This record gives sequence, structure tokens and C-alpha cells, in this order.
Amino acid sequence: MKTLRRSLVLTGASSLLVLVGLIIVLVTSHRLGLFNAWQFPFKQVGAFFVFGSMACFTSALVLGRSQSVSVTSRRQHPVKQRRRRRILVLVAVLLLSINGPAYLMAYHMTHVQIPGTFGIGVPKPGNTSKPSDRGLDYATHRIPISDSAWLEAWRVPTPAATSRGTVILFPGNLGTKGSQLISPAQTFTSLGYDCLLVDFQGVGGSSGNTATIGMKEAKDVVRAIAYAQEIGLPSPTILYGVSMGSAAILRAIAVENITPSAVILELPFARMLNAIRSRLRYHHFPAFPTAELLLFWGSIQHGMNGFNHNPINFAKDVNCPTLVIHGEQDKWTTVAEVEALFNNLKGPKQLVISSDAGHHQLIGVDRSLWDSSVSSLLGAL
Repeated sequence: MKTLRRSLVLTGASSLLVLVGLIIVLVTSHRLGLFNAWQFPFKQVGAFFVFGSMACFTSALVLGRSQSVSVTSRRQHPVKQRRRRRILVLVAVLLLSINGPAYLMAYHMTHVQIPGTFGIGVPKPGNTSKPSDRGLDYATHRIPISDSAWLEAWRVPTPAATSRGTVILFPGNLGTKGSQLISPAQTFTSLGYDCLLVDFQGVGGSSGNTATIGMKEAKDVVRAIAYAQEIGLPSPTILYGVSMGSAAILRAIAVENITPSAVILELPFARMLNAIRSRLRYHHFPAFPTAELLLFWGSIQHGMNGFNHNPINFAKDVNCPTLVIHGEQDKWTTVAEVEALFNNLKGPKQLVISSDAGHHQLIGVDRSLWDSSVSSLLGAL
């Protein structure tokens, strides 16, 4: 038992020493011009090392207290004492072995790694296509958020003599305006609408290195709408979102109190926790308690309550005309969940479910159905 206590204390101290060493390396590299230390995710990595070391010290303290029992008591109940110590050790090991990987996985899933920088996360997606590849005129806009943050957007005008309004388009998780929004913009502009194709922060040409599945992205939706008004894009304003983009739109309506003229929600999910569970099951990971741990640590890292991020509840605040598009073969969200979300919408609404589509934009599976569904919604405005 004393050996275990020493090991825990040594591990905790080593974690702090590694953190101090990391700080020294970062500061030195920064001063020598070898690395931009401000791009390193120090807050999250530091929290991990501090949490780990504190867990080790706490476990060692608990073990130390269990050893402070009197010699007489130990002699009277040797079996009970050994059993108690083993339980404490098992609990400490389980807490460390479960929460450590969950913390890192949550960080990896909600962060992007910018090319040329060091850190944890998926590679930041870029725009490999542009509207001119499809014969569309466009102009690139940088929407300022702060001195160091911005959204990149493409403004695509309609070729019609008179614009019927504006459609603002948002991609899905780790999707970009170049990969998911150009084809829909073709239809919208042909119907007489100007378009603003937006990269969320963390993808494409926008700043940032996080992807929060629609939580923080809801504020990007609000900013994009304000910018469309600032540059004089015509009303009415319609919002189109793919998957995470749909969640961000619904959250912006319910939490940020925006009032679009209409919304088009493609491939929405109903509840954040269920969305994580379905992906874990698909990749043969145990859904419980992995999903809960990932959502807990992701919430801690981003300072938001992911357990309350449920588009099915946000839908209750939507009073404008709404089109919901879903694929029957979607492996992430069931038809029953989408129907429940649809039933919560308050305004005029239409649900289109393609028997052939999965978690893919319908425009790439059955363009005629997608075009007719969108045209029907816009024609009723």
C-alpha cells in the first residue's frame, strides 16, 4: 500500500513537472521565434495535467488516511481493512482511467488543428471548391466578430433583375461553404434570391479552432444575419442549415431570439446526447457512460451545458414557415426523432423524408425533390 501511495504521489508530481517543463519549452520557443505559443491549446492541456495530478494526490491522501487506522483495529479486522483499501484503489484507478481518455477525446472531437500549429484536434477543413466552379458570380466577405475573430462568407447574387430576398446558408459539423453550400446556392439564386454562404468559426476561411455542434455556432448565425442587414441584403431573410447548421439556427431562434422569415433545416438532430450515442454505437464504442463523459468534459472545456443543447426543444420557439428535410437511411438520427422535432414547430411547416437518402444532403441524392420542396416553401412566402 505504501508503494502505491508513493507511486500516486510521484505520478501527481510528475504531471506538474511536465506542465512546468511544457511552459518553459513554449516560452523559450516563442522567444526564439520557433513557435507561436499563443496558438497552443494551453488552457485545455494545462487543465488536464492539473486535474490528473490533483486526482493522484487526492487518491494518495485517501489511502494515507485509511492506513492511519490504529494497529489494534487493523488486527481486529484485517480482512475488512484490506478489502476497503482495495476498493479505494480500484475507485481511484477507474476515475483516472475513464476520465483521462474521455477528456482528451472530447477535446479532439470539438477542436481543429490549424495547419502549421501544434495541438490536439482534427485537421481544419478548407474550401476546395468555389462558386465560380459552378458558374456563379461571388465576392468574398470577412464578417468581423472581434479584433482577432471573423467569419468568412461568399456573397452570391441572383441573376434575376429583382431580388426576392436573401438566403443565408450554414454548413454541418466540420463542413465548409465550399463543400456543402454551393449546390443549394445554385437553386436559391435561380429562384431569385441573393445568397450569403457562411463558414462557421473553426472551418474554411473563418478564424477559430473549435466546433461545438451548434452551441457557440448559434452566435455565428446571429452575427451573419446582422451583417446581411449591414451590407443591405434584401428582405425577407431565409436561413438554411445542414445538420449542425440546423441545430445552430434552432438554438439562435430559441436562445438568441432571432426572427427569420423562414428556415430550411436539413438533417437536424434532436438531442445532443443521442447524437453522440448513435456515433459511438456506429463505431462499436459503448454508448454508456462514454457519451455522458464526452458531453460532460466537452461542456467543461467550452463553458456551456451540452446536456441542454437539444434542437427538439428549441423547435418549440419556431413560429416562421419551416421546411425539414431528412433521409430515412440516416444512421445518426432516426425518423421518429425528426418527426418529434417537426411536431414541436409552431408555424407553417413541411416535412420531406427521402427513402433513398442517409445523412447526406438530399440535393446530391434527388435534386428534383430537393428543388421542388424548397421552391414550394419559398413560393408560399
